[in-house]
Amino acid sequence: MSEELQEATVEVIGQYPKIAERYKAGEELTDEELDTIADVAVSILRDLLGFFDASDSPIDEYEGDDGELILDVTAPDLAVLIGRHGRTLESLQSLFSLLVSRRLGFRYPVAVDVEGYKSRRHDKVISMARSAAARAVRQHSTVNLPPMSAYERRLVHIALRDDDRVDTHSEGSDPERRVVITVL
Repeated sequence: MSEELQEATVEVIGQYPKIAERYKAGEELTDEELDTIADVAVSILRDLLGFFDASDSPIDEYEGDDGELILDVTAPDLAVLIGRHGRTLESLQSLFSLLVSRRLGFRYPVAVDVEGYKSRRHDKVISMARSAAARAVRQHSTVNLPPMSAYERRLVHIALRDDDRVDTHSEGSDPERRVVITVL
């Protein structure tokens, strides 16, 4: 490693405790600090994509609705990263989050998406929840949604929490855990 690169690496690594301290104190991070977090996250994601021969794939960075950093990998033929029902992407997200947290020394919300799959799935789950709630009310019956991940079940509960006509709860055990919508 060249001396310049070593100095730059030490300088960047020296920033993480300061960023962690400010973030944990609830302070707003500067654009430079957010860029540092994004650079670390993109570097780790590229390393992981290398195992799929996709390290050169374009990665779009943007801020999500809840202030999280979203990294969307956009390239053709990346269905292998999504997997059946998004399971591979969920596993990739878990591994990625652990690696980023470990490198930074604190947990910052960074999500990985592939070709907008998560945002499309998010919209589909909310639509499914509202449709099932309307069906439950119309038929005056209980509606069981298909098994979902914890994240997707949470989306359903949040989407329907302000609907005074129905109540939601989860039943079963993973991977067959599902949301049940009941009429009030």
